[in-house]
Amino acid sequence: MASHDCPSCDRTFDSKRGLGVHHSNAHGECLPNRECDRCSVRFHSAYEKRYCSDECRDAAVSFSGADNPNYSDAKEETSCDNCGTLFEYYPSEKEGCYCPECVETAEWRHSRQISGSDNPNWNGGTLRFDCSVCEMPVERYPSDVTGEVVLCSRDCHAEWLSEAFTGDGHPNWRGGGVGNYGPGWRAVREQALERDDHACVLCGTDADELGRNPDVHHIVPVRLFAALPALAVRDAHTLDNVVSLCPGCHRRAEFGRVSRAELRWRAGIPRTDASVTGGVPV
Repeated sequence: MASHDCPSCDRTFDSKRGLGVHHSNAHGECLPNRECDRCSVRFHSAYEKRYCSDECRDAAVSFSGADNPNYSDAKEETSCDNCGTLFEYYPSEKEGCYCPECVETAEWRHSRQISGSDNPNWNGGTLRFDCSVCEMPVERYPSDVTGEVVLCSRDCHAEWLSEAFTGDGHPNWRGGGVGNYGPGWRAVREQALERDDHACVLCGTDADELGRNPDVHHIVPVRLFAALPALAVRDAHTLDNVVSLCPGCHRRAEFGRVSRAELRWRAGIPRTDASVTGGVPV
């Protein structure tokens, strides 16, 4: 039976395994079990290994060209779809379309034509409508027309608002109730326009700019006079209770965005004692 001598001491063993276990335990080092394929140096490795070091592996193994594990033949040649230049590309990449220079300068990018009928959302372009106020022709995209009203300008929009938000079209409409303003209204209206020089007391817009006389607004609403048993609608028609306003300022006043005190101050009306109006708030 072959014997195996320990290289570090005088002991002898019947098997390589016994010698290896002894050397590891007694001398703290595993005996070599492999030989490097490049330099033939013997070394120890717990698993199958062909080279004793990374240096030997890098020197022995080439990863270039056909030696690369991912090698799939050489490059192929094609012409650039943009400039026609011949260039090479790896078949493992996507099929070559543009040469490196065109790719780098982004000359391969083409702007999409998406105007007019080339747009994927094209649905026929603009349509012709008549303005709901002045009946002038106007073009609009179908997506911009959300209702029956089509307006050509800000002036027509303002005029439409003035008419549409009157009476039961007003957001604060509660069914009316005061009816015709009755006796005294026409006279006091003319007096207010003359006093205010036929101009809005807030912004100064006059009849020439409006194309008509300004509105005449009741500072204390007529409905408050109509609601009190001791008063009548005609009691609201006094010169100290009316001011001239353009349509825009009239809406602001109706919505409570201008105080009664400011309206009187702008028109030069002195504050009235509540006892004079029978308790109507002034």
